Amino acid sequence: MSSLSTHRHLVNTGSLCLSPAESQSFLLVSFRGTVQHGLPLEIGDTVQILEKCEGEVYASVHDRPLSMGGIFPSCYIHLKNAHVKNKGQFETVIPVEDSVITEMTSTLRDWGAMWKQLYVKNEGDLFHRLWHVMNEILDLRRQVLVGHLTHDRMRDVKQHITARLDWGNEQLGLDLVPRREFSMVDPDEISVTELYKLVSGLAVLQSETAAPASTHHLFVHVKSLMSANLGEELEVFFHIYDGRENRPLSERFFVRLNKSGLPKSPEKTERQCTLFVDLGSSDLRKDVYIVVHFIRIGRMGAGEKKNLCSVQYRRPFGCAVVSIADLLTADSKDDHLLKVYACNTESEWHQIHENIIKKANSRYNLSGSNTGLAVALQLLHGDIEQLRREYMVLFTRGVSITRKLGFSDIIMPGEMRNDLYITLEKGEFEKGGKSVARNVEITVYVLDIDGQILKSHVAAGSGEPGGDEYHSLVLYHNNSPRWAEQIKLPIPVDMFRGSHVRFEFRHCSTKDKGEKKLFGYSFVPLMQEDGRTLPDGTHELIIHKCEENTSLADCSRYLKLPFTKANLPSNNQTLKGTKESFWITSFLCSTKLTQNGDMLDLLKWRAHPERINDSLSKLKEIDGSEIVKFLQDTLDTLFGILDESSQRYGLKVFDSLVHIINLLQDSKFQHFKPVMDTYIESHFAGALSYRDLIKVLKWYVDRIVDAEHQEHIQQVLKASEYIFKYIIQSRRLFSLATGGQNEEEFRVCIHELFMSIRFFLSQENKGTSPVAVFLRTFPAIYSELLKIFTIREVAGFVRETLGSLPAAIHADCPLEAVKLQCIAKTVESQLYINPESRCILLPVVLRVLQAHMQEQRDLVMCARILTSIGCFPVVQEPVVSEEVELIVESLLGVLLRTILEISNRPQPAGPAMRLQFQDGEFVACLLALLRQMSDRHYQQLLQAFSSKDDLRDYLLHIFTVFRILIRPEMFPKDWTVMRLVTNNKICPLLPEFSAAVTSQVWDSYFYLSVIFINQPCLQLESFSPSKRKKILEKYGDMRVMMGCEIFSMWQNLGEHKLNFIPAMIGPFLEVTLVPQPDLRNVMIPIFHDMMDWEQRRSGNFKQVEAKLIDKLDSLMSEGKGDETYRELFNSIIPLFGPYPSLLKKIERETWRESGISLIATVTRLMERLLDYRKPASKNTQLHLFAVEQLCTLKHFMSLTLAVRSPCQNFYKTELNKEEMYIRYIHKLYDLHLKAQNYTEASYTLLLYDELLEWSDRPLREFLNYPMQSEWQRKEYLHLTIVQNFDRGKCWENGIILCRELADQYESYYDYRNLSKMRMMEASLYDKIMDQQRLEPEFFRVGFYGKKFPFFLRNKEFVCRGHDYERLEAFQQRMLNEFPHAIAMQHVNQPDQTIYQADAQYLQIYAVTPIPESQDVLQRDGVPDNIKSFYKFNHIWRFRYDRPFHKGTKDKENEFKSLWVERTTLTLVQSLPGISRWFEVEKRELVEVSPLENAIEVIENKNLQLRTLITQCQSRQMQNINPLTMCLNGVIDAAVNGGLARYQEAFFVKDYMMNHPEDGEKIGRLRELMFEQAHILEYGLAVHEKFVPQDMRPLHKKLVDQFHLMKSSLGIQVGRRTTRKTASRRTIFKYRTFCESATDSNSILNKKNIAHSFLLPPSASLCPNLTVASEYHNGRRELSDHITVSGLLMPNFSDLFLFKANLLFLAKSRAPGVVSFHCSSVLFRDSRRNQGRRILGSSVNSSSPPFLKTSGVSGVRAREPRALHQRKPADVQELRAQHHQPGRRPHGVQAEVTTRSY
Repeated sequence: MSSLSTHRHLVNTGSLCLSPAESQSFLLVSFRGTVQHGLPLEIGDTVQILEKCEGEVYASVHDRPLSMGGIFPSCYIHLKNAHVKNKGQFETVIPVEDSVITEMTSTLRDWGAMWKQLYVKNEGDLFHRLWHVMNEILDLRRQVLVGHLTHDRMRDVKQHITARLDWGNEQLGLDLVPRREFSMVDPDEISVTELYKLVSGLAVLQSETAAPASTHHLFVHVKSLMSANLGEELEVFFHIYDGRENRPLSERFFVRLNKSGLPKSPEKTERQCTLFVDLGSSDLRKDVYIVVHFIRIGRMGAGEKKNLCSVQYRRPFGCAVVSIADLLTADSKDDHLLKVYACNTESEWHQIHENIIKKANSRYNLSGSNTGLAVALQLLHGDIEQLRREYMVLFTRGVSITRKLGFSDIIMPGEMRNDLYITLEKGEFEKGGKSVARNVEITVYVLDIDGQILKSHVAAGSGEPGGDEYHSLVLYHNNSPRWAEQIKLPIPVDMFRGSHVRFEFRHCSTKDKGEKKLFGYSFVPLMQEDGRTLPDGTHELIIHKCEENTSLADCSRYLKLPFTKANLPSNNQTLKGTKESFWITSFLCSTKLTQNGDMLDLLKWRAHPERINDSLSKLKEIDGSEIVKFLQDTLDTLFGILDESSQRYGLKVFDSLVHIINLLQDSKFQHFKPVMDTYIESHFAGALSYRDLIKVLKWYVDRIVDAEHQEHIQQVLKASEYIFKYIIQSRRLFSLATGGQNEEEFRVCIHELFMSIRFFLSQENKGTSPVAVFLRTFPAIYSELLKIFTIREVAGFVRETLGSLPAAIHADCPLEAVKLQCIAKTVESQLYINPESRCILLPVVLRVLQAHMQEQRDLVMCARILTSIGCFPVVQEPVVSEEVELIVESLLGVLLRTILEISNRPQPAGPAMRLQFQDGEFVACLLALLRQMSDRHYQQLLQAFSSKDDLRDYLLHIFTVFRILIRPEMFPKDWTVMRLVTNNKICPLLPEFSAAVTSQVWDSYFYLSVIFINQPCLQLESFSPSKRKKILEKYGDMRVMMGCEIFSMWQNLGEHKLNFIPAMIGPFLEVTLVPQPDLRNVMIPIFHDMMDWEQRRSGNFKQVEAKLIDKLDSLMSEGKGDETYRELFNSIIPLFGPYPSLLKKIERETWRESGISLIATVTRLMERLLDYRKPASKNTQLHLFAVEQLCTLKHFMSLTLAVRSPCQNFYKTELNKEEMYIRYIHKLYDLHLKAQNYTEASYTLLLYDELLEWSDRPLREFLNYPMQSEWQRKEYLHLTIVQNFDRGKCWENGIILCRELADQYESYYDYRNLSKMRMMEASLYDKIMDQQRLEPEFFRVGFYGKKFPFFLRNKEFVCRGHDYERLEAFQQRMLNEFPHAIAMQHVNQPDQTIYQADAQYLQIYAVTPIPESQDVLQRDGVPDNIKSFYKFNHIWRFRYDRPFHKGTKDKENEFKSLWVERTTLTLVQSLPGISRWFEVEKRELVEVSPLENAIEVIENKNLQLRTLITQCQSRQMQNINPLTMCLNGVIDAAVNGGLARYQEAFFVKDYMMNHPEDGEKIGRLRELMFEQAHILEYGLAVHEKFVPQDMRPLHKKLVDQFHLMKSSLGIQVGRRTTRKTASRRTIFKYRTFCESATDSNSILNKKNIAHSFLLPPSASLCPNLTVASEYHNGRRELSDHITVSGLLMPNFSDLFLFKANLLFLAKSRAPGVVSFHCSSVLFRDSRRNQGRRILGSSVNSSSPPFLKTSGVSGVRAREPRALHQRKPADVQELRAQHHQPGRRPHGVQAEVTTRSY
């Protein structure tokens, strides 16, 4: 407790006592920090310990402020040493460890978070690759931390780590990390040019693919031989074969296999694996093969019995071939199975591989169907040392090296090799008295000078150790055998002289004993008498015959004999005439022995002095490989001759030395340059040679000008580097030996030599080739001269030499480029680095550089020179300051102009512009120069201008370059370090120039500052926390610094501020949108100044308002700005400096009303823009525009559109910004098209269409519209809208627009387009009638809770669903888009707890549309295709019914208490509209009584039955099942209690007495029930007609149940209510209705009343009935005209009842005159089953009798006249009637007229 209290005290008082050794620690176990003052920590957090006491630690987390420190147990951490940099508030804790370890740790932490995001984004490939790389880096980190690695291994591991880190950073899009020696560099500690070199070098290394290696190697691992008949051991030989030249390229690899086909020594991997090394790139082609020969060890014949003999022979078995090109395409890690072929005849064994390559199938066949060699083949690339590092395990476990025949393409010094390859080609033998040919075997021995056999010096190939002898294979019965067997003789150099090779020939008998009988021998010496080795090539050896028991132990007996027929003397005819011969091919690959006699003569010059001249002359003809093999001996020979006979051979020795030096320039021998350097430093002993070398060199230089052939002189100048090396080293040896004698003489000679050089350099009339050659080698001489001369003397030599070059040379001269190369090497040399010599050389360098840059020539080399010049030390010295002044004076202006010209060049097209190398170098040089400039330099620079115009131009020049430097495309995306360095230099420079800024460059200054602040690389909020912390610690927030500079400059403008209003409003507003609070606080007060000054000038600030709103709209639409910015603009908070908030400041002004109005307008605009943008920024349904993050884009499009619409209205109503309004219309239109909301897209575009008139007013080009007239644009919009209405199946709306367009075409007499428009209109009508439209569902959605965005929070919307979308699917998708939302399971309105909850609640249920157009829907005869449009379009109101029980629920009959709560929702706009969603504007709640509910239920069911029956009769129904199910549902429900329950509930005496006001409703319910019975009766009749045979039993069941239903209702079959009673009831109801009608609105219900009391229920199926009424003389006198047409009477009784109703209605005392017009009344005679037409024409048969004597007074029939009998006026009237909707133009009418009594 004491320790805890101590820490509490420290925390409270703030007095922190640091421990003696500040330390840093890493957490091992997570700590929750639940104790008081506890510091919560996670595993891996870095903490800085501030104090430790009794097991507890007070510390702060490395990534948090010190004020957030706390305590935790000390045992939870691991301590590490560290040191603190910049102690204080912004201190940095740096661990004391290897920088590579630190970088690995921080990088892996950054990768960890991004690695998880890869999984979320489903980037599986990169996810797994990065996981492997991270594990690999962790393993390497452990190796480094252990510290047991060797220095070389540590270097390799670090290199591997950095390569992996760079790879991962590049894959994840992180920044490029500049390194030096594997450690990150601090940009402040090196020059900018050095930093650029590091970054560009690393970028090139990453971006460019690695150059293909020039050296390749083939790895071979023999697995096994699979063969069914294998019973003997095998020898397998591999070699590389060139099929083009028909020769082997490598020696052989030898593997022994046992009888099972497995390697004989499996424990020795070097005998199974080999590496064919030093293959050149030219060897990787299709006609280079791997050839495998198989030799069988066993009996002579493969089928012989085992007990015949015990002697084993090497016999041919088979061959396999595979092309190396196949390995380049196949997977190198897979095993290869090589097919083994056998030759048909053994005589062709030597060329079996050629036959296989040529596919000569007749000469070979498969050795066996299942015979194959399993091997692993892999091509490796790089030099052998690189392979040893990368494949360490391979070389550790053992692998044999199989060399190439001859040297590789590049000969490395120190390579020791002495291999003699002999190929046993063929032989010619006599039968020797045998009846058959011999079985010849050759035994090969190598013997030394004493005749002793050399042990282990005969090798059949690599992989197996050498032996004492070698036995060739045996070809059966062949006197002309061809073996083609290659053997290797690795004989030491000191044993070559006197050694020879002996070949013994034996006949192998096939008899029982299997004896091998000697019958001859051959031999060949390995070295000739003069020291030359056996020459390469084919040799025909003499076969010396001998007896079987001849002893060859005494080699002196046969060495005196001739060994080749080429060496036989002409008089030895005996041996020349012999027919027996033996041919071999020899090839020597040696770094010590030679076959060249001229080389031997030169090396032995002392033995033959008379041959010196010839030997020196022939040296140039000797092959270069022979010279480099004996390089040191050759050089010793040349300088030995020079020392002894300089007068006689000096010139030739010099030429020979020049030849050898230039020989090493060849790429094949360039690796021998270090050998010559070593020779000069350690072995050269020519102390007197410098005199002769200077003399001869000067002699050549003096003759350059006059020489006609300068090729040899150019060779001399080319070798001048090494000539000077020999001169200097010779002089040093002489001085060392003599104590410095003749020093002055030597200096004079050197000065004279340079005078000759300067003379020939200054000549302009001769060719430039010698000058160019010398200038290329001249910089290499500097280091040699420095060994004897002082650095100032050498600098003088260089200055005078370079200064002697002529300046006036034309631009195309190649010498100019060479001159720049020479200067580049000069400034990169040690001579320039030293300050003493740099001050001497700098004027010459600057003069040349300035001349080239002014003419824009050789910019690449100029950039290279500038980079070297710019590598100044970070800490300035006085000398450096003077040099900077000189550079600024000479190059700053031309450097700025160069950068401008380069930036204005057209950039190459590509995905990302990668900086050209010289472009970046110029920028780096400029930054380096600006960094080196001090305040004094800037003052001198600005004071150097004599006029203000020059100063203005210069400042504009500089500001333009600065704008170029901070372009995003200036550097590649991952070069953040270069961008920050650039910005860090520009930021403090602007104050330097601000004092000199005049009014003419203020705008450029402001624009530069705005661009600077808005750079992506400075938006710290978008960076990771670790990256942001590093930038802030090193550079601070440069945006705030620049913002302060803008504010300061603005305050200094005074009255000139008016010049920047309103031009600078947009740029300054863009700055304030940067989410940096301090920057915003600095910049927002500037707008008050702008408003104030504009108010003073104009009396208002409309310009400021317009510009502010316009720019704010465009900027916030791009994603800039946030909620904090809106609050900052409007709220009362303190701002930067003395300024209060903008609103508070405005409130103090005289123009505060307009100012406050502007702020309110801007605030409202930002609110809408932020609401609009929220859907695009979050991972919910709201960010519709982020298509890639949405799975269901189309549905939630409308949520965003619901926000768009207020924005549009805002622009139109509040801002009156028509262009903005139109722009947002088209944005919304495009979004709808992407979501395939074609109807909504049409409504949206219609908003713009309504703004236009049919006029010829010209319109400018706008958005995607060309310049055109207003009429043309409106026409285009009409056509586009019609097209989208068509795609959205909203054809009725398209027809309206088609008519409008047609009227326009007709007014312009454009009949062509009129015809097209009428055809389009007709096609839309056809689509209405022919195509099916799906009826959409509508859903009410409530968003409750504070977690929803502001524009959705606690609001309810109605959504128009998509096709086939039902409630469950809609609700599930809503929950998917709001994964944190809670679905409410009830439909009751939520309470305040839900409204204020810190959560998301969704309430979703389906609603029913309430159509506005009831006339069309209630008009009979209108097809359902037409009605469906009016049911679901132009809907403002929606209904939702919730049933509930009021009072006590009757368990036996729930209809008594079943009430309905009906909620009616009214929207702000009708659906469909510009959105699929609209907010609910009004809610109405009513309760429907049980009786009213019953009436509605039965009415809806009757309507459904009528519709189905009509569809069935008109054959619109493909299947009768819907009608069947509906009939069954109604009849079955009625039988089981449906209608009966209504009777029990509402027709009882108690209910009528308790509810007297419901008398009419009860009557209405009764009539509906009777009506339903009649509809069912007629429906069963229709059903009987169309029902299929298999459903007849169901129909019979329905009929039986229907009779039961009628009985339950009191309706008897065949009986009806009496005519009198029915008529009285009818008249009573009609009179009651008429008396209750008080106004014309009640007349609307007359049609329904007429249906109920005038017509029989069965006749109400398809009436066309109209009711009209009017007032007379101000009294309520109704004059009703009831017209009934199209009645379908099922029987005569219904017709009689109809007639009686008419009669009694006419006799009633209803006021007014009543007239009835009846036409086309049909009835069906149930007895005849025939249709008749009454009261009209075209009666099918004789009219019923009662119609002739109807008993109705005033009945008369009138026939319409034919069209040709009528007057023209009548015809026109008839045509007008034809066009009236709902009227039939033809038909006979029966008129019944009655008068009131």
